[in-house]
Amino acid sequence: MLELLIQNWNQFCKEDNFVGIGATRKVYKVSDYVIKVHLHPVGYKQSVNELKIYTSMQKKGLDALLAQTYYVDNYISIQKYYTPLELKNNQSYEINAEEHSYLIPNLFGKVLKELDSEFDCFDLEDSSNFGLDSNYKLIFIDYGMTKSLYEKGWVPLAEKGRLPQIYFDFCNICKMKKELCMYGDEDKDRRCYECGKE
Repeated sequence: MLELLIQNWNQFCKEDNFVGIGATRKVYKVSDYVIKVHLHPVGYKQSVNELKIYTSMQKKGLDALLAQTYYVDNYISIQKYYTPLELKNNQSYEINAEEHSYLIPNLFGKVLKELDSEFDCFDLEDSSNFGLDSNYKLIFIDYGMTKSLYEKGWVPLAEKGRLPQIYFDFCNICKMKKELCMYGDEDKDRRCYECGKE
């Protein structure tokens, strides 16, 4: 199956397989896998980081809390699929050790510390970076953004309006308060993804 996805990935990346979109990658579910399509070179760098991090953590025996990254090239990465956490009031939220203790697996603190200190990972406690395993415990599914990539790659492009910043505001079409992708201060198109804005 993996070889089929690698060779024919664009045939599987259709709206009915769509899972989510971020500033730099768009994600599709196919069977037990996700295909992350790189929308920008920063997305490619995130995917390369995920493969490196997963491989390194696997050697240390700390890979159980990370979605396995199987493959990366210039266009896509392929990772194991986990059910994403649901949004609260149409937005992501910060994972809190006390409030979400029922979701937190053993070794979570150790893995979190390793990702921070060893790999310089950024924004690790945002709910959008997690899925749930078969025991309804947290799994890191988006762990390739480093502090340095964020500061030197993402921020300058977001400030120029080339990569979206996420704002929680009302969509002009559906009138619901949601996370909106906004491209710089001059962007007046206040639509959510469901209403047609990527």
